[in-house]
Amino acid sequence: MKLIILDRDGVINFGSEQFIKSPEEWKPIPGSLEAIARLTREGWRVVVATNQSGLARGLFEMATLNAIHAKMHRAVAAAGGRIEAVFFCPHAAEMDCDCRKPRPGLFAEIAERYAVNLAGVPAVGDSLRDLLAAAAGGAAPVLVKTGKGEKTLAAGGLPPGTPVFENLADVVDHLLEPAA
Repeated sequence: MKLIILDRDGVINFGSEQFIKSPEEWKPIPGSLEAIARLTREGWRVVVATNQSGLARGLFEMATLNAIHAKMHRAVAAAGGRIEAVFFCPHAAEMDCDCRKPRPGLFAEIAERYAVNLAGVPAVGDSLRDLLAAAAGGAAPVLVKTGKGEKTLAAGGLPPGTPVFENLADVVDHLLEPAA
């Protein structure tokens, strides 16, 4: 099975320091929807792993998060792609859960749901916590420079061997290029 795990904010859509709190605030990064569509056409299974502490902070309700994700699913489908599932952590940092990245709980849940070992599974993120969670969960962390990616790269401390790409479209170009 060809599986890829994507962070949401900063990888698929533009992020916000004030959180994405409504479907109207969810705006795709140019090229991201088409990149997911290309993966779908090539038989990849695309899942999302995202921290959504805005729930615990009371910034939005579960119905709103569902509406945001419904908009994302529709936008990806309109481009010809498919996101199979969205795994999310609803907790705030002080709740000390295992599912909030940089902890690997979301990755363990994905591995269990799909009955796979995540070794070699690309996990694309724009923040250090995305990359650390991927590495701790056994996946292969990949950094994009979109979202917080430039700051993450400048700060350093990436898991060893983490490849860096401009955006999700470039990651997909790399994954789909024929082996030489």
